[in-house]
Amino acid sequence: MSDLNDPRVFFAAERTLMAWTRTCLTLMGFGFVIERFGLFMHIFMAAEGKTWQRDTSFWVGIAFILLGALVGVVSVLQYQRVLKTLKPVEIPEGYWVNIGVYTNLAVAAFGVAITFYFFYGLQ
Repeated sequence: MSDLNDPRVFFAAERTLMAWTRTCLTLMGFGFVIERFGLFMHIFMAAEGKTWQRDTSFWVGIAFILLGALVGVVSVLQYQRVLKTLKPVEIPEGYWVNIGVYTNLAVAAFGVAITFYFFYGLQ
């Protein structure tokens, strides 16, 4: 529990949550690029009469996307745990503390949705 009675502690926790948001987006973006690279190589090699096994890039890309979604959810849990240790005086009056939480959960949901798209939408 903090004894500083300083709102900067809250804002530091919020900045940390947003840093995790960027990390989660980066992981998911990297996974998307890896998965799409396998599709690109499959099309490119097919044009030359060769075959390209796309399974590895597909699974690695999916793993990165799901890791990004997991990081988003875990960062929300960590942020809420920190908020419970703060006193009301450390949170500015009228400040919406859950905007970052909603953002991270939405990003995680989009990561899961794109994973389902890759599994079921590419048939």
